[in-house]
Amino acid sequence: DPLAEISPRERQVLSLMAEGRSNHAIATELVVTERAVEKHVTSIFTKLGLEPAETDHRRVLAVLRYLEDREE
Repeated sequence: DPLAEISPRERQVLSLMAEGRSNHAIATELVVTERAVEKHVTSIFTKLGLEPAETDHRRVLAVLRYLEDREE
């Protein structure tokens, strides 16, 4: 399960992404820099195997996986 590889902080970031928050809003909520949020988001994409693609929106795909995991 790729979500099992996500750190607790990355899970917080992913949870806030699922609420529709921007990187700026996530940074404010977690009291970190936007650059730190960007690093967490990139790590989440990597751990979930979400490579950059012109046809897919990785942020949406990551949130969908997170929400699917919560339903189980």
